[in-house]
Amino acid sequence: MKTILILRHAKSDWSAPYNTDFERPLTKRGLRDAPLMGEVLALFECVPDRMLSSPAIRARQTAELVAKACGYRLSIHWQDSFYGGGSQDLISALQRLPDAIERPMLIGHNPTLEETVALLLGQVGESWSWDFAIRIPTAGLVCLDVDVVDWPDLEPGDGTLRWFLIPKLVKAIQ
Repeated sequence: MKTILILRHAKSDWSAPYNTDFERPLTKRGLRDAPLMGEVLALFECVPDRMLSSPAIRARQTAELVAKACGYRLSIHWQDSFYGGGSQDLISALQRLPDAIERPMLIGHNPTLEETVALLLGQVGESWSWDFAIRIPTAGLVCLDVDVVDWPDLEPGDGTLRWFLIPKLVKAIQ
């Protein structure tokens, strides 16, 4: 049994001066929410043992703030395919992980993250419906258990939802 953490980047600033979508930074709220979710990981004793993130500025800032807040001390692996790629890119990145990795974290963007969660939970094929998908707001954090020993064996439907938290809920229960 392995665990996958999936985190959407924190709230980004549409009004900030930037030349491309890739360069869009976090808002003040995003800069507060990202470390909050890192603190949750530390509190749950659920620190990832590998972080893979989109290199887009908002995702990069989120990953770095979460890493610092949860005590993650390893390198963050920037995945070009996480920006603009699809669910298969994220699943392929998981399938390429060394089997010694037990708890990777993927940090990226919607709709790809929502589609990836739906795929891992088995919401695929003719029965797939957005009505049953998890909607992940900014800085939303999903924790899935997957019944695999070797990452190359990971397939759609292997996931079970363990928990799902959003900053608004975390703030409400503090």
